[in-house]
Amino acid sequence: MSIATRPDPRSPMPHLADSHDLIRVHGARENNLKDVSIEIPKRRLTVFTGVSGSGKSSLVFNTIAAESQRLINETYSAFVQGFMPTLARPEVDVLDGLTTVITVDQQRMGADPRSTVGTATDANAMLRILFSRLGQPHIGPPSAYAFNVPSVRASGAITVERGAKKTVKATFNRTGGMCPRCEGRGAVSDIDLTQLYDDSKSLNEGALTIPGYTAGGWNHRLYSESGLVDPDKPIGKYTKKERHDFLYHEATRMKIAGINMTYEGLIPRIQKSILSKDTEAMQPHIRAFVERAVTFATCPECEGTRLGEGARSSKIGQVSIADACAMEIRDLAEWIRTVEEPSVAPLLAALRQTLDSFVEIGLGYLSLDRPSGTLSGGEAQRVKMIRHLGSSLTDVTYVFDEPTSGLHPHDIQRMNSLLLRLRDKGNTVLVVEHKPEVIAIADHVVDLGPGAGTAGGTVCFEGTVEGLRSGGTITGRHLDDRAALKETVRTPTGTLRIRGATAHNLRDVDVDIPLGVLCVVTGVAGSGKSSLVHGSIPAGEGVVSVDQSAIRGSRRSNPATYTGLLDPIRKAFAKANGVKPALFSANSEGACPTCNGAGVIYTDLAMMSGVATTCEDCEGKRFDASVLDHLLGGRDISEVLAMSVAEAEEFFGAGEARTPAAHRVLTRLADVGLGYLRLGQPLTTLSGGERQRLKLATHMAEKGGVYVLDEPTSGLHLADVEQLLGLLDRLVDSGKSVIVVEHHQAVMAHADWIIDLGPGAGHDGGRVVFEGTPADLVAARATLTGEHLAAYVAG
Repeated sequence: MSIATRPDPRSPMPHLADSHDLIRVHGARENNLKDVSIEIPKRRLTVFTGVSGSGKSSLVFNTIAAESQRLINETYSAFVQGFMPTLARPEVDVLDGLTTVITVDQQRMGADPRSTVGTATDANAMLRILFSRLGQPHIGPPSAYAFNVPSVRASGAITVERGAKKTVKATFNRTGGMCPRCEGRGAVSDIDLTQLYDDSKSLNEGALTIPGYTAGGWNHRLYSESGLVDPDKPIGKYTKKERHDFLYHEATRMKIAGINMTYEGLIPRIQKSILSKDTEAMQPHIRAFVERAVTFATCPECEGTRLGEGARSSKIGQVSIADACAMEIRDLAEWIRTVEEPSVAPLLAALRQTLDSFVEIGLGYLSLDRPSGTLSGGEAQRVKMIRHLGSSLTDVTYVFDEPTSGLHPHDIQRMNSLLLRLRDKGNTVLVVEHKPEVIAIADHVVDLGPGAGTAGGTVCFEGTVEGLRSGGTITGRHLDDRAALKETVRTPTGTLRIRGATAHNLRDVDVDIPLGVLCVVTGVAGSGKSSLVHGSIPAGEGVVSVDQSAIRGSRRSNPATYTGLLDPIRKAFAKANGVKPALFSANSEGACPTCNGAGVIYTDLAMMSGVATTCEDCEGKRFDASVLDHLLGGRDISEVLAMSVAEAEEFFGAGEARTPAAHRVLTRLADVGLGYLRLGQPLTTLSGGERQRLKLATHMAEKGGVYVLDEPTSGLHLADVEQLLGLLDRLVDSGKSVIVVEHHQAVMAHADWIIDLGPGAGHDGGRVVFEGTPADLVAARATLTGEHLAAYVAG
């Protein structure tokens, strides 16, 4: 283009490229969304709010973020796409103006024992390079400092082919940093043999007490028919050789019961089959066995550092890589500033920036060797944010799922400034959130509802925060809600004495937790609340603990199967029709043979998105047609599973279908505010808040005198908090003791007793800074919590 024809840059005519400043969604129908159409401004902070289950996640994560990810995946070659997860196109007519989406969700980070805060971010990798360059004595490359890389030494003829050229090497060495004793886990396990078998019995008398090793099964026959031990002799009377062959025999191919099988001792066999798995992913009865049979102790060789002797001996100054990873990150950041070496200056600058990001985001109290599986949902989400804070990318859409989860009111201001900083760099920031403090900073608000489940899925309001306040929606009406301090508090019926608590950062804490009342344990993130409650009040006899760990289940799992509700329903159907209960399970005999009880047929299209089509034979009902001929109270099993909890509560409460066992479970589900859930709704479609309340409803059936709840307001709308407080009151009034770890000011104001930990996080916390009634805390204003609670109740 010549200079003469180039448009004047000062011309008032906007450039066509600048007109794409909206993300347009038309006809979104994912999950419970009812043909939603909205326009979201780009390069602004938009908050999505609404009651739990109103469709926020369906719109933001399952529609906008999912479609952006799918379109990005399609830019790769078909070969690369074959290695990626296949994503189906969301149920939406038009999605226009999308940019690259970076999702920062609350999914817990992997619970692999070798995954730490350092390995989950780039900090550990950078430290390894630093020590491999500057550490004295020099022990090898960065892998020599990695606790998940074993040392390997091989000898013999190793042939390396490069084109037509062949090289024969006599030896092969790789130096790794893994501790050989604990294999980089930092802990060694010891097996309690008394939990594996009863040595007064023989194998044929059922001596083995391991799940899956019952008499007659293949695991049992492997030992009873091996010929190496006498199956009729009590295990306690085995000779030394028989005992070794039974417990520790190395893997050997042999013929057992006429079949070629691999025989190995009981200990290595259960180590491979059961103990190598993540305990969180185990079925409850197997997890209970592992907790009984296995004791974990700090590895005596590496003292829990996970590193071999070489890696621990190499130091920069007086600090080894194990020392550096054990420091609180804010202390490590200070130490890195003292390391000055021009040859690694770019690496030091990048490491400083990463560590400073931890401190800035309020995670300076963590250490790099902290197992990532022990982080709370809120901490995991903020660790995922680290890599994006210093990013040079702009015009990206960041999607956050309740970023204030697990944050004290004091920390929320810091999170707000981070969200605004991401926006001010020219990014679009979409936040799913309930906290009024975050809604207040929004440029644009989208309120979904009006109710939850089938009563939600529509846009009730779009506009500014001021418009929301005067808009008359549930969120608008409750935005300025303030719970008042109790005029009178309950009198404790006893105390739970905790003496000398030292878990994690606790500093020899002595505290009396009152029983028979609603007691709230609070304090800034990292002050030691969970360490005190979960470390000193173990779940067990008389204690029901409801934490924030994820509910594990496939797309076949639903509220009816998870809560055990399906069992009395199936028995009621079977009794009314004179048939077997198994017929009324879509995972058993009653399943539609075409779709195997899934209700849909999944067609795999190799590297392209798979297609899920409703099964034509059962029309998505999941059951064989003959099963649907059997009725209870005029309804078939598929119609019952399609009911909401509220409908089913009425249906099973009286009349021909009256089933007290089912009605009790449904009442508990309604009590925790899940009356809108459908009984057959897949667990994979539930939000985080819904899953925790489902877990709470299930645990309410347990015979416990003390309930320990970990942030039950997580994922709860302002309007639902009131209902939760009513539920906590009912639990206390029925004679239970309720201990809640919580930051929400409404729960603090409603408490009978508050224990405040602090004053800061990490090594600045771990002490009890206040214990007393909420009114005393507000009057004293001596702690951060007291100041924020006083400001809250003052309105």
